[in-house]
Amino acid sequence: MFTGIIERTGIIRESRSVSGGQKLCIEVGPMASELPLGASVAISGVCLTVCHTSNDSAEFDVIKETLSLTTLGSKRVGDKINLERSLRVGDRLDGHFVQGHVDGLAEVTSVISTSQEWVAWLRPEKSLTSFIIPKGSVTIDGVSLTIAAVDQDTFSVALIPTTLNLTTLGSLKAGDKVNIETDIVARTIVHHLSHVSGDNGITMNSLRDAGFA
Repeated sequence: MFTGIIERTGIIRESRSVSGGQKLCIEVGPMASELPLGASVAISGVCLTVCHTSNDSAEFDVIKETLSLTTLGSKRVGDKINLERSLRVGDRLDGHFVQGHVDGLAEVTSVISTSQEWVAWLRPEKSLTSFIIPKGSVTIDGVSLTIAAVDQDTFSVALIPTTLNLTTLGSLKAGDKVNIETDIVARTIVHHLSHVSGDNGITMNSLRDAGFA
């Protein structure tokens, strides 16, 4: 479990094919000394397990399914990624509950960057749109963010300077793909309603008509 609060960015030092997938060696800085074998780390939102550490680097095995369903399959040596260690009992929850299980991808459709604001619009995969809720939470490349607005099949997020400086999101541009993890609470509610609606007539439309949306 994670919070979506990025601790630092890392750099991919090596990416090599192995049986069943890919092995990534990532420069993680001083974090390496605090990563025991088997520790969980969110790599741009993807929960991976540490299989080896050395000096300021950590290695992770990435299976083929993860490579095909996330942006990790397109990462190259030298690329920057967002890093977050797993949540410890008693830690402050400054973001929101993040599992590190990417639901799908989204494409950046536009970025508005001025001296007053930084706003990105993204188009998620169609299967995710039901979980994208105005003012709700979403994780983009491991970063916990609040959804600013929803417009048909796209949504926007606004970033503060601190987030732009401490994560990889400040370099996003139109056409880029990002990892998306929707809010676990929203997913649970929608999943439950979709399964009980056939038994008692409850639907998303009937809830809206009753004032719940």
